Amino acid sequence: MSVLAAGDVSPGLLGFTVVAVIGIALWFLIKSMNKQMGKIKVPHEADIDDKKAE
Repeated sequence: MSVLAAGDVSPGLLGFTVVAVIGIALWFLIKSMNKQMGKIKVPHEADIDDKKAE
């Protein structure tokens, strides 16, 4: 076990907790974004040409 000298700073448990919470939030945001992207309906090129012909 290393001993910190006076004036040295360590992130400790609080730093780990903050990084872990940000990582978990990022995981949920990416999961939600992928679900929302799956709901997007992209028109095919043939559908666009049919609408222009009308």
